[in-house]
Amino acid sequence: MATELIGGVELDVDEEGFMTNPGQWTEELAPALGKEIGIDELTEEHWKVIHFLRSDYEAQGETATLRRVSTLAGVPTKDLYKLFPKKPAKKMSYVSGLQKPTGCV
Repeated sequence: MATELIGGVELDVDEEGFMTNPGQWTEELAPALGKEIGIDELTEEHWKVIHFLRSDYEAQGETATLRRVSTLAGVPTKDLYKLFPKKPAKKMSYVSGLQKPTGCV
């Protein structure tokens, strides 16, 4: 298993850089993860998505898809693209310390 040093914390990651141990994630780590993928500041809207993803992961045992986040968290898909540009499903999962959603390429 690979490790990566982000925000001064050594994290277990997969070959694409996604955390493999969600228990290593903390709210203090999220801004450093965001900076790694070009998100300079996490806004209240970012946190709404991050908190939804973390709680949904605990309940479902897998990372929510873009459609699930949009539907259940009430964040329109176009807003997700603004918050997490280009590849929102991957980026929001990454910042939340979760593996990418199933079916995401």
